[in-house]
Amino acid sequence: MKKLLLSSIIIIIGVTFMGRLSYLQLFSFSPNQILEDPAIKKVYDYPERGYIYDRNGELLVGNQPAYDVMVIPREVQPLDTLSFCNLLGIEKSDFVSKMKKARIYSPRLPSVLVPQLSKEDYARLQEKMRHFDGFYIQKRSLRFYDTSSAANVLGYISEVNERDLQANPYYVAGELKGRTGVEKQYEDILRGRKGVKHIQKDRFNRDIGAYKEGKLDTLPEQGKEVQLTLDKALQEYGEQLMHGKRGGIVALEPSTGEILSMISGPTYDPSLLVGRKRSANYTKLHYDSIAKPTWDRSILAEPSPGSPFKALNALVGLQEGVIDSKTKFTCYNGFYVGNKKRGCHCGGGVRNMNSGIFRSCNAYFAGTFRKIFGKYQTTDEGIRVWENHMRSFGLGNYLGTDIPTGRPGRIPGEAFYDKWYGNGSWASSTIISNSIGQGEVAATPLQLANMTAAIANRGYFFTPHIIKRIGGSNTIDSKFTEIRYTTIDKEHFEPVIEGMTNVYKYGTAKWIRIPEIQIAGKTGTVENFTRIDGERVQLTDHSVFVAFAPVENPKIAIAVYIENGYYGARYAGHIASLMIEKYIKGNVTRKDLEKKMLEKTLEHEYAKPFSGKPFKINEYEW
Repeated sequence: MKKLLLSSIIIIIGVTFMGRLSYLQLFSFSPNQILEDPAIKKVYDYPERGYIYDRNGELLVGNQPAYDVMVIPREVQPLDTLSFCNLLGIEKSDFVSKMKKARIYSPRLPSVLVPQLSKEDYARLQEKMRHFDGFYIQKRSLRFYDTSSAANVLGYISEVNERDLQANPYYVAGELKGRTGVEKQYEDILRGRKGVKHIQKDRFNRDIGAYKEGKLDTLPEQGKEVQLTLDKALQEYGEQLMHGKRGGIVALEPSTGEILSMISGPTYDPSLLVGRKRSANYTKLHYDSIAKPTWDRSILAEPSPGSPFKALNALVGLQEGVIDSKTKFTCYNGFYVGNKKRGCHCGGGVRNMNSGIFRSCNAYFAGTFRKIFGKYQTTDEGIRVWENHMRSFGLGNYLGTDIPTGRPGRIPGEAFYDKWYGNGSWASSTIISNSIGQGEVAATPLQLANMTAAIANRGYFFTPHIIKRIGGSNTIDSKFTEIRYTTIDKEHFEPVIEGMTNVYKYGTAKWIRIPEIQIAGKTGTVENFTRIDGERVQLTDHSVFVAFAPVENPKIAIAVYIENGYYGARYAGHIASLMIEKYIKGNVTRKDLEKKMLEKTLEHEYAKPFSGKPFKINEYEW
C-alpha cells in the first residue's frame, strides 16, 4: 500500500511538472521570457535616423556610418586586458569602469564598450575581434551635417542615461536619443524603430541559428525625413553677420508663422557634437560661462524690448480711443515724472503719432501711456486692460512653438506690482518706463519677431513653428495653422505702420535703407544695467531692431537683438536690413553695410572690465 501511494505521488508530480512545462512553452510565452533566457541572444538592427531638410529641400542633416564595440559580460573569457585596450585605443581604467557598468546593467545583455568607431578603425578591428569572446562590433549611423550653422535649432543626439532607460522601455543601454532642438522635439519621428534578431545558443554558448526560425524577429524601420521651415542660405548668412557679436535673431514668414531663421550668437559647428570627441567638446562648450554658445539667446534671452514696444502702446492708445493719429504731445527733450525729468533724443518739439514713431519720441509715448491709464477709474483696472492687449500679441507667455525650450518674457500686471510696491502703492507714473519698452517688460527675440509679424498682418499671427513637413506629408499640428487675433482692430494698424515705414525714410533708420524694398521698422536702444558689488551699474546699451517687408505684402518679419551694440540702427538695424534684402532678393546690394557687419565685431565691448561708468558714443560714429 505504501509503495502504491509513493508511486502515485511521483506520477502526479511528474504529470504536473510536464503539464506546467507544456503550458509555459505553448500557451504562456511572453517576449520578456526571451530577455530572461540565457540561451537566447538578442541582437538589434538600428535604422538610420530621418534626414532633415530646409524649406527649399536643401539637406541640413544626414547620416554617416559608425561602429560600436559591444560586450556581453557573462560571455567574456579571460584575456590580455592591456593588449585589448591598446587595440581599442582606450585606457585600462576606462575598460575596467565600463565593464563594471555593463555588468550592473545586465550580465546577459549587450552594452556599448567603445562607441562610434570610424570606418578606418572598424576595418582594422573587424578580423581581430573574433579572438575575444564576448565582444563584437555593431554598426550604427551617426549624424552628418551638411551645414556648419543652426546648431541650437537642429540640436544634438547622445547616449541614453539611466533616467532615460527607466522612463522609456523602448531604449536599451548604448542607444542614442535627441537631446535638444529638432532632434529632441521630433525624436519619435526621426529615430525610426529598431529591428531585432533572436539567436539561439547551445550549451557551449555557441550560436546555432535563429530562435523559432526567426518568427519573432523584426525588421528596422527607418526614421521619417522632416522638412523644416528654415531657409538654409538665410540662416548661414545671418550667422556670418553675427561673427564676433552676442545676441539673437529670429525671422518669420508673417503669413504662416514659419521660422525662416533662428540665430544665436556666438554659436558652434554642430559637427563638434558627433563622434568620440563629442563629450569633450560638449563640456568645453557648455561650461563656457562667458560666451555661452549652447545658450540659445534667440529664445532664452529676455532683455527689455526698448523702443519697438512703443508701436504696441500706440496701438493700445488707438484701440482704447484715448488718442488718434493726429494727437500731439510736446517733447521738452524729455518728459517729467513729478519733478524728475526723463530724457529723450528726438530733438524736442511738438510730435504727432507719425513723427513720434519715426523720431522715437519718449515723451509722445509717455503721454499716450498716461492717457490709457487715465481712461479708467483705478490703476488696477487700467493695468488689466493694458496687460490684456499686450498679451494678445503673444508677449509675456510661452507662444506654444515646437521648439522644446524657451522663456516666457514678461508683461507685468496687477499682481506683479502689488507684490513689488504694495497694494495701492503704485500708479501709472510709477511704471511709466513701460511706455518706452524699458521698465519691467521683457521679451525674447522670438516674441519680438512674432509681435512684428502681428503688426505686418494688421492684427493677427500664427504660432511660430519650425516644422513644415513630416515624411512628405503637409499635415502638421493644427495649432500652427490656426489664426490668433490680437485685441486691436485692423484699422488702427495703418497709422502705426506708416510711422514705422517713415523710420526708414526720415527717421532713425534712414541710413540703412535698401533699394527697391519698402521696409517698415523700429529701432531700439535698450539701457543695460548690472550689479557689481551690490551697486547698480550702467553698461553699454543693447541694440534692438524689428522690421518687416515688403510693407504691403509682407514676406519676412525680423527681430534682431545685439548685446552691447550701442543704438538700435547701428548693429541690429544693419543686420536686419541685410537679411531682409538677402531673403527677398537672393543677393545683397548694400555692400557697404555688409562689409561693416562682416568685419566689425564687439569683442572689445565684451572684453571691457566693469568700470562702473556708463559708456557714451556719438550716434553716427564708427
